[in-house]
Amino acid sequence: MKSLTTLYFLLISVPLLSQTLLRPDRVFDGNNIHEGWVVLVDGDSISYAGKSTELQLPKNTKIVDLKGETLMPGIIEGHSHLLLHPYNETDWNDQVLKESPVERAIRGTVHAKNSLLAGVTTMRDLGAEGAGYADVYLKKTIEDGIVPGPRLLVAGPAIVATGAYGPKGFHDGVTVPLGAEPVSGVNEAIATVRRQLGNGADFIKIYADYRWGKGEPSQPTFLQQEIDAMVAAATSAGRYVVAHASTPEGMRRAIMGGVETIEHGDGGTKSIFQLMKEKGIALCPTLAAGDAITQYRGWQKGKEPEPERISQKKKSFQLAMETGVDIVFGGDVGVFAHGENYREMELMVAYGMQPIHVLISATSLNAKVFHLDKLGCIKKGFLADIITVKGDPTKDIHSMRQVSLVMQAGTIVKKN
Repeated sequence: MKSLTTLYFLLISVPLLSQTLLRPDRVFDGNNIHEGWVVLVDGDSISYAGKSTELQLPKNTKIVDLKGETLMPGIIEGHSHLLLHPYNETDWNDQVLKESPVERAIRGTVHAKNSLLAGVTTMRDLGAEGAGYADVYLKKTIEDGIVPGPRLLVAGPAIVATGAYGPKGFHDGVTVPLGAEPVSGVNEAIATVRRQLGNGADFIKIYADYRWGKGEPSQPTFLQQEIDAMVAAATSAGRYVVAHASTPEGMRRAIMGGVETIEHGDGGTKSIFQLMKEKGIALCPTLAAGDAITQYRGWQKGKEPEPERISQKKKSFQLAMETGVDIVFGGDVGVFAHGENYREMELMVAYGMQPIHVLISATSLNAKVFHLDKLGCIKKGFLADIITVKGDPTKDIHSMRQVSLVMQAGTIVKKN
């Protein structure tokens, strides 16, 4: 049972009334690990990060000892769906068809809080999946202090090629809600990008490939000129486009069109990853989603051999690492439970990435790729988005399950 003190910190935010010195065993600054460092927080920002011996402590500074803990930047989640919950609870089709946008928005407030308390202080949400612009309004309620949650970057409804997305399986006389906004042709694609940006989307998500029929493998969806036009419309507005893509051709078209990240990338080949590297396009592999879905479908992980889907995912992830593509942290959380974002980190390590590189991916690299100038590092002048975990995650990534303190812009929102 949690203590009353723990519950208190879980339920409300505690503003720091003076400068606060955080004194952990070690600090991961977003790139490297340091022993003997302290971090001074003044208001919403970091005013000092470095060796304790080189700091002249201001008067009336509150000191917080964090023995046995590692201090690091707040986690930046690169691929989430706050308006979805695990598919073993409710199938995706039924969430889109049977759960109202109001219900899903209410669920989303819980999901946002759970992720924040797990150390995720910033989150990129990759589409409302049939709930319209509920993600835009969830972002607003968080910014207005109505509900707690990570600072959000949201995609709104996302864009698919006409006929390519679901839910499917109904005869042509039945109109059903879709999980994204369908378009065809250059003019309609441009108009939809502009409308979504005007309605509050921070960036545009497109589906460069998908399953045209039930049980079929994914195929490319948009023509090259459609992708080119959507990227041009977004970039002229100072925004960017990301692409769901898992086939080599779908990935190639998205890359040549100028998207900034490829989501999933399951079927990526050496030449495709080399092209991504050449163009400076990052990969968000979403390992945890595939792992979760495969288990939902009956795979007994640890007891049975790996299914082909898992083996292929592992191979493509390792090939991307070998090619030197930037790999951003993002697990497609929502497919699995919000607050369990660490599952992606654990799989990145299990599939061959060093723990420190996983932490870089989830902090400074994601900040760079997502254009977040004052986030992702423990550094003077950066926003005080800070978490601490028990143990040393650069040696054991499972330490990321034990988040003991969460600070967002200098305000403590969790302290065990």
